[in-house]
Amino acid sequence: MATVDLVMPKMGESIMEATILKWHKQPGDAVKMDETVLEIATDKVDSEVPSTAEGVLDELLFAVNDVVPVGAIIARIKTGASEENKNPAPQTAQPQPAADKTVSEPKADVQPDRPEVNQPSKNENTGGNKFYSPLVLNIAAQEGVSLSELEKIPGTGNEGRVTKRDILQYVSDKRNGKIGSATQTSSNNIPQQPTPQRDEQRMPAAVNEKPVSYSGNVEIMEMDRMRRLIADHMVRSKHTSPHVTSFTEADVTNLVLWRNKVKSEFEKREGTKITFTPLFIEAIVKCIKRFPLINSSLDGNNIIVKKDINIGMATALPTGNLIVPVIRNADGLNLVGLSKKVNGLADAARNNKLKPEDIADGTFTLTNVGTFGSLMGTPIINQPQVAILAVGAIKKRPVVIETPNGDSIAIRHMMYLSMSYDHRIVDGSLGATFLTAVANELENFKADRDF
Repeated sequence: MATVDLVMPKMGESIMEATILKWHKQPGDAVKMDETVLEIATDKVDSEVPSTAEGVLDELLFAVNDVVPVGAIIARIKTGASEENKNPAPQTAQPQPAADKTVSEPKADVQPDRPEVNQPSKNENTGGNKFYSPLVLNIAAQEGVSLSELEKIPGTGNEGRVTKRDILQYVSDKRNGKIGSATQTSSNNIPQQPTPQRDEQRMPAAVNEKPVSYSGNVEIMEMDRMRRLIADHMVRSKHTSPHVTSFTEADVTNLVLWRNKVKSEFEKREGTKITFTPLFIEAIVKCIKRFPLINSSLDGNNIIVKKDINIGMATALPTGNLIVPVIRNADGLNLVGLSKKVNGLADAARNNKLKPEDIADGTFTLTNVGTFGSLMGTPIINQPQVAILAVGAIKKRPVVIETPNGDSIAIRHMMYLSMSYDHRIVDGSLGATFLTAVANELENFKADRDF
């Protein structure tokens, strides 16, 4: 009887971890190939993880609400189980009770192929009962945080565990001089500290936490899980990339008039509506081919120029949150194909039917802030991309236009465009030139074209 490891699947280049929402199967349950074993959530989408083998679920290595790195082993399945083994006795199927060793103990070796970070066993963590996930230990190793320092970080996770956010906050405070370096010791020489001393060291943090009072008539709403993850993703993006935003405007009169003329025939012939989004994407794709550095990412000191043009489009969910489904190989689609992709992904997003692959591997993002009436915006880069373009509301305005007979004033459909870009890779000249090129594509839209 063989054992198959079920691992946390990769769900996109920028997604490094996921939260377990629900286990559909428990140890001892029979599972079929591709049958849903658990539900997970990232900052972008909720998804189901199917079984990669047929057999009996042997053990669970993580609990509900645990944050698990991509590639970590989350469960084990015994294959080739006979019929009598598909309903084993409860004592061999259920995880050990809480009074014994905790179920989360195997986390210390959930990913053997990851670099060694001196991960101690549970009993070696300064003699206490604290457990640190592989992700937290990896961050600690990268940032030079010893395990003795980890012991002093108050955890906000389940059972007081130190979460990713806790250690990142600690690192930030340490860099800003809010935490002294006198307590730093080598991670290989950790002093044994009794529990009372650790409690005393945590007390100042609790004492300094003053309750916040709100004056006036207020309503306090807790952020939902997705909003918290989005907030963390946005803060991380601003911390990672030096943002620069350039602005321009475009006369999109020809584009607007053409769409108004063909939209009824387009929907009748192609079975889908034509919105402005595929027209914008078409112009962006043409300009990316001329300025390929816009379609890149940064890996250390290496610039990774992407040959695939995968355009993400920010889409509003019924909850008010945003998600970014991705149109893969957008340069290989004509206007009809782009329209069908845009409408299909937008419908899937609104009905919570997006799959992990629908939001993965984007290389450039478009966000239409004009949908909500905004004239322009300063969007935040969707990591690890290096640029995001926002289009504002299309408004009729009197503008000066050049004619063979001289300048004149006319009523035109005008739109502002803004693009935020990572100044580590994209300089102002390239960012502004690319943005102007997109505006020119829209202004020079052929009013007599077919679709």
